[in-house]
Amino acid sequence: MLKMKKISETYDMRVFTDVGEYFGDVEESIITQNKVFGWRVRATKNSFLTKVLGSAKGVIVPHQLVKSIGDIMIISKAALPSASEEEQKEAVE
Repeated sequence: MLKMKKISETYDMRVFTDVGEYFGDVEESIITQNKVFGWRVRATKNSFLTKVLGSAKGVIVPHQLVKSIGDIMIISKAALPSASEEEQKEAVE
């Protein structure tokens, strides 16, 4: 059965990738006409985004990459910003 959620219920929701990494928190939704276009996810302390992006505040995740919304939001790992292996190693350290 399909359960409906209000957009306002998703604000500050934790976002994880489908491989289990904490990605960030939902900051706002981007709506065009009458459908959700994307989600602005802010980089929070200890999130994958903070490690990869450094000083950037967050990213916009297209709605097509959202797999599930419930108590948390699950997105496809394709939403992960690409970075070279050296940059990823530096971010982890």
